[in-house]
Amino acid sequence: MKVLVADDDPGSLLVARAAVERSGHDCLTAADGDEAWALYLEHQPDVVVTDWMMPGMDGLALCRAIRGRKADLYTYIVMLTSQGSRDDVLAGLEAGADDYVTKPLDPFVLQARLLVALRVTTLHADLAHYRKVLAQQARTDPLTGLHNRLKLAEDLEQLHARSQRYTEGYCVAMCDVDNFKSYNDIYGHQAGDLALRAVAGALVGAARKSDGVYRYGGEEFLLVLPNQSQLGAKAFMERALNTVRDLEIVHSGDPLGQLTLSAGISAFTAEHRADADTLLGEADAALYAAKAAGRNRVELALQ
Repeated sequence: MKVLVADDDPGSLLVARAAVERSGHDCLTAADGDEAWALYLEHQPDVVVTDWMMPGMDGLALCRAIRGRKADLYTYIVMLTSQGSRDDVLAGLEAGADDYVTKPLDPFVLQARLLVALRVTTLHADLAHYRKVLAQQARTDPLTGLHNRLKLAEDLEQLHARSQRYTEGYCVAMCDVDNFKSYNDIYGHQAGDLALRAVAGALVGAARKSDGVYRYGGEEFLLVLPNQSQLGAKAFMERALNTVRDLEIVHSGDPLGQLTLSAGISAFTAEHRADADTLLGEADAALYAAKAAGRNRVELALQ
């Protein structure tokens, strides 16, 4: 662990540092609260051992400052104090300290507190990791590995707000695999799943790094294209449709004899400042127009 010790008493600081290093941890030291806060921000230690009374920021203020920050990992705080009253102990714990040690400092007691701190910070690190994994899973389509509608809603909200603020254009393209029901009926759902994975891979391969590719539902995909005009988006989607055709997935139920894609595009522009839900509806309507016009094509929304 990385341990920060803050104490204005040089002797106590030396004892604490020796105890920390004897326990096998890295130690940072600060002679006052302000220096301790600066070191905390720079190094993000796992544990802070802080004196109560110090020049500048005192121990209580340091605890509150640490707890006031939003951080992924938990910082375990041990308060050092010569003030042994119950009210002082409660004040320290209410300020955010996890434990306290009275002075003069007993190295054995501090080493024992560090063992507890290691267990607690390890547990918090594991929980943070699992939360991150679960958050990723909640935003990922399990079949294709693409982002799902939850992630789409988050990303589109951010993009729309930025585009409104800076008057930047963007497009959304709603895509649908043509005659996919008949593909499943002919070749089975397992083959249909493989086909959807292949189409998803083709769309990701065609997209720019700044573009977002999402599974919208069933055989539908949605692409979010930042800083893209409607005509530019159409040219891009036509290339994407060619990429899907190049997969040469045989489909005897399609007039072309292979799996194809249709797409509809809507655009947020200076002249058409529609909200995100309206844009999705317009793209969906354009997709239906592409289907009605014979499939395997791209249509632009009427705006």
